[in-house]
Amino acid sequence: MKTFKLKGLKIMANEEDGVERKTIPLRDGLVINREDKYGWLIEAYIDNQFLSYFNQIKNAEELMIQVKITREENDPAFFITKIIGINEINEERINVLFQGEVVDHRKSRIEEMLQMIIEEGYQGESLLKKFKELI
Repeated sequence: MKTFKLKGLKIMANEEDGVERKTIPLRDGLVINREDKYGWLIEAYIDNQFLSYFNQIKNAEELMIQVKITREENDPAFFITKIIGINEINEERINVLFQGEVVDHRKSRIEEMLQMIIEEGYQGESLLKKFKELI
């Protein structure tokens, strides 16, 4: 299991579930790679003013979130998650627990690029050469 500091959180738009894109200011948070079938756990420790917002979206089947891990200047990571818990810590703070899988945009881009090259008719060594040129 690997644990990282959560430095930024955005809830991504999902019009089917009525979820708007929203930046959530953090008090603290963790990102945990459980390295098991349950994937990643993201805990956001935030102000109580967001309690009603998270209660409204807690039943969404899938919730896309964008997080910054370790440092705010790092590139964001995207996760497809579900809210598994909302806890009132005290009168001023809550924590929200998300569980889900990381979305590897690089992998999907590489797959799309490879598919395009195959559709252009490249095979064998020429496919490998063209692929190396593009990446």
